Amino acid sequence: MSSAPARHAGTPATGAVKPGGVVAVLAFTGIVVSLMQTLIIPLVPELPRLLDASSADAAWAITATLLAGAVATPTVGRLGDMYGKRRMLLFSAVLLVAGSVTCGLSGSLVPMIIGRTLQGLSAAVIPLGISIMRDELPPERLGSATALMSASLGVGGALGLPAAALIAENADWHALFWTAAGLGAVALVLVALIVPESRVRAGGRFDVPGAVGLSVALVCLLLAISKGADWGWGDPLTLGLFAAAVVVLLLWGWWELRAKQPLVDLRTTARRQVLLTNIASVVFGFAMFATSLVFPQLLQLPAATGYGLGQSMLVAGLVMAPSGLIMMATAPVSARVTRTRGPKITLMLGAIVVAVGYGLSILLMGEVWQLVIGALVIGAGIGLAYGALPALIMGAVPVSETAAANSLNMLMRSIGTSTSSAVAGVVLAQMTVTLGPVSLPSQDGFRVVLAVAGCAALAALVVAAFLPAQRKRAAQAPVTGRTVGGTVRGASSDPALVTVTAHRADGSVAASTAAGADGRYTLADLPAEPLTVVAVEHPAVRETVVLDAGRTRRHDIDLTARKELA
Repeated sequence: MSSAPARHAGTPATGAVKPGGVVAVLAFTGIVVSLMQTLIIPLVPELPRLLDASSADAAWAITATLLAGAVATPTVGRLGDMYGKRRMLLFSAVLLVAGSVTCGLSGSLVPMIIGRTLQGLSAAVIPLGISIMRDELPPERLGSATALMSASLGVGGALGLPAAALIAENADWHALFWTAAGLGAVALVLVALIVPESRVRAGGRFDVPGAVGLSVALVCLLLAISKGADWGWGDPLTLGLFAAAVVVLLLWGWWELRAKQPLVDLRTTARRQVLLTNIASVVFGFAMFATSLVFPQLLQLPAATGYGLGQSMLVAGLVMAPSGLIMMATAPVSARVTRTRGPKITLMLGAIVVAVGYGLSILLMGEVWQLVIGALVIGAGIGLAYGALPALIMGAVPVSETAAANSLNMLMRSIGTSTSSAVAGVVLAQMTVTLGPVSLPSQDGFRVVLAVAGCAALAALVVAAFLPAQRKRAAQAPVTGRTVGGTVRGASSDPALVTVTAHRADGSVAASTAAGADGRYTLADLPAEPLTVVAVEHPAVRETVVLDAGRTRRHDIDLTARKELA
């Protein structure tokens, strides 16, 4: 491009930005946010006593985080596309610190729930980080960076268990939240100093009805899933919430398809690659969470059961930690496979490895080292798969919708993990053995949960098999160095905040760029096939450009005429 929009005040200058530093800071921030999810786990059995509340009421300290994260992820992602991804990343980090401080000062249930809700609202950090990477990093570094950022979700979760157990066993429980506040403050400062603001903006107005509708639907759905086992799956409240979720989602979809500036572009989401990737994310989220549900319980159950390993909370956390490290280690492997074979193959390979890991775990669960091996294999598969998901999403959506699309994908994973928790809870509650006066989950119950998770990984494999074969497509339409460029005229914003994207016939993205402050744009290295060039400054303007072999073309886009027709 001949020119670029100026950065906003208060952000690092372009020349000062170091890609390695940006990746490290964003990955650290992602790990801090995922740590927040697991820091409370060692406290769960003691929460009723610590907060002077019933077990059912104390469980809201976990449920509130789940619901807040589900609501915030798509909403904050869209706000990031519109008003700045770095800005929303800083806002999310502030919420994390505020929530952690609130929990650290709490001594009763209500402030704890408020603090945990604020912590949950920071869940959009990972998709925002992935989107910033797409905007700021050179193409050769993007694959490994996004794979690392995506894996940070599992890394933080795995490392958080032993860290939380160590703190809980040796200090006052409030120290857990002060630790989270300190880490969040460090992340906040690093983001402010090192991470640049993206030049890419979608512009337009925020879809308030869409955000409210999706939030209501998600709260109804996830509340029914997370509380169904306590209330009863046939309870009128549970069934009513499921019914309400369906009705509100239908109404929300109707609105989004008619809105000029939707929260979620359902037409983009319905593209084959995006739709199948999101379905695979739900199933993979289900498969991933089973290890966190089964392995710690097996490790801590008394040896008198005949299958429990009688380990402490700290040992259980240490056993889970290597799986987080292996996720980080497989991130560059995932990026390399994606670069050479395509993200579809990477996702399929990850699904196979996860299924093998669960198969091994069903057979080998009698010793600590056996569970370590199972966790390592499963973690390696998750690292491979999670590294492929953002590549699949970003390969099919325009750059102006990256944060919203990645946030929706993150939401799909969360729905999968929530469903996994509910299903495992039902299975383990029904399949029990009695040890003295206490009923405990049976070994067969654990095996059933692991088997279901393995089947979920195989289901993700089947879904991934139907994704477009990107490498084959690239061979049919090779990149030849063609360019198309021109000037976007008639933009409402000054400087122009317009994104220009070239789409292939199947809807995937061939190239995307932000128009400069003077409206000029250039799309380079395009394939020899018909392309749809989309200039986005809400409402979207679409024109089709057919690139002839061996030619560089000029194509000016006049938004003024299109607005008169809108």
